[in-house]
Amino acid sequence: MTKAKTFCIYCRSKIASFFLAGLIILLVGCTAKPVAVPPLSVAKAPEPILIERQTAQGVVVGEINAANNTQSWRGIPYAKPPVGELRWKEPQPLEKRAIPLKTVKFCAVCPQYVDHDRNPSTPWVIQGDEDCLYLNVWRPNTEENNLPVFFWIHGGGNSIQWPPLSQTDGSIIAGKKKMVVVTTNYRLGPLGFFSHPALRSGKLEDKKTDSGNFALLDLIQALRWVQENIHFFGGDPGNVTIAGESAGAFNIISLMASPLAEGLFHRAISQSGGVRVSTPEKGTRHVEEILARLLVKKGKAPDEKAAGVIIKQMSLAEIETYLRSKKPEEFLEVYPEGPAVGMISVPNNFLDGTVLPLDIYGAFKEGKYNKVPVILGTNKEEAKLFLRLDKTFASWTRDGSLFRDPAKAELYNLAAKYQSDGWKVMGVDNIARILRSNAQQPDVYAYQFLWGAGDAGKSVISPPFNILLGCCHAAEIDFVFGTERTAMGGYFFNQKNRLGRIALSEAIMDYWASFARTGNPNREGSGLPIWQPWLNAKSAPKMIILDADFENIKIEMSNKELSNADIEKALKAEPRYKEIKPFWENSRFRTDAKY
Repeated sequence: MTKAKTFCIYCRSKIASFFLAGLIILLVGCTAKPVAVPPLSVAKAPEPILIERQTAQGVVVGEINAANNTQSWRGIPYAKPPVGELRWKEPQPLEKRAIPLKTVKFCAVCPQYVDHDRNPSTPWVIQGDEDCLYLNVWRPNTEENNLPVFFWIHGGGNSIQWPPLSQTDGSIIAGKKKMVVVTTNYRLGPLGFFSHPALRSGKLEDKKTDSGNFALLDLIQALRWVQENIHFFGGDPGNVTIAGESAGAFNIISLMASPLAEGLFHRAISQSGGVRVSTPEKGTRHVEEILARLLVKKGKAPDEKAAGVIIKQMSLAEIETYLRSKKPEEFLEVYPEGPAVGMISVPNNFLDGTVLPLDIYGAFKEGKYNKVPVILGTNKEEAKLFLRLDKTFASWTRDGSLFRDPAKAELYNLAAKYQSDGWKVMGVDNIARILRSNAQQPDVYAYQFLWGAGDAGKSVISPPFNILLGCCHAAEIDFVFGTERTAMGGYFFNQKNRLGRIALSEAIMDYWASFARTGNPNREGSGLPIWQPWLNAKSAPKMIILDADFENIKIEMSNKELSNADIEKALKAEPRYKEIKPFWENSRFRTDAKY
């Protein structure tokens, strides 16, 4: 086992030692440290009920969650730490352990910017550890076996972990819906996606490493761990559903396209995802921009232009040595956007020809991908989470005029509408049409999540969030997990909207779990509206609308679909066309956007 860590995400807690047969056995975990035995006069908190599981790599020791009758193992390593010579390498399988591993705490996030105090007036700070390839498992506290496996991939722009896994409680959906739930860390930012000739060997055996797609390779390795070990936790390795939101969902689509992921999963759920890829050439330019910033920051060059001259004079070996000498925080510090918004701009999902095909859309159209039943969906007002940061709208938010001036609120809502519709085309309609054109493609199910959308006076969300965020990106996550504050629930949920949102969450969990179990979201006897699969024929069923008012669910099928041409036609008919047009043309959330 590698060096003991001293940081555990958000809680900064240490794993305590425990007693077994009168002997103190220190179980080496992701944050293990010896602790002093308290004096006899000090009252001890009740010890959790521990539970062991054998894995191919050795015994892991988790605990029973009495509150919702589940079992959990948090902080299980699935690959060797990607440190030292293993930085920017494909993940390596673990060796067997001789002693048990205590897995009752979430481990460190991979290096990233973290909103450490949730105070918008303070900057995000850099936290995390390169030794971060760990996953977490929940299951019902029963003797059941061959349970469906729900493998969750977090979002965060492939540069931060959001929502943090330490706040993503998989126990509720695991217990209620009788599934094994897995959540996993993976390398992020410049450690997760870095493509440059200096980091490539060019050898046939190193083609995966040479791709620069280290985060995708981590996810593939985690799925291999699931195939090898999930039966020890009562999961069925032949029934694995990969699900993710935002960057996690973009990675879901990439895993569908990756030949290396063949056979590792059997269903897929993309929540607010799509195709977002880059090229190795863009990756090279990005690495050299970062290298130039590093040289300037370290006083090796007066400015980036001068640094570029120095870089051209460096050999590939010199560039590699210099990059490998830097700590993770040194890379992150040269991304100016990090302290302000957390997420940093890093090209990712490189079309390398090994991990990913050279053309993902082409692979889908030719039927050269992993064909599994799929759920694709977006939220009605996706773009608001990002659009609020636009300099115009941010100034209106600061002075409060966005909430007082109907004309300003109208422009904000219209800009969000067209950008969000573009995301729907990119992440749902376009992909669904392509996949359904393949005769061998199993059913494709589409949804649009609407809870919280609508005019300020009609939204189930209270001011000011009904206008500022509405049914934005990530709004559905708490509904999927049955939680209250994992994602946007902390801003949106209140007693007034409780009945309706709880009913909607129960419905969504039922659809998701039924899909994970059978590939069909409809469960006989559920009493829920039938979710029909997407059909390409005009006016045929397309997507299900997931919504609720203050008390009841509002779920129905829709035959509406969109294309970019439809959006642009509607946009030109808008009285405020000239004002809205720049937000559409500069949107990142389009099928034809340039990444």
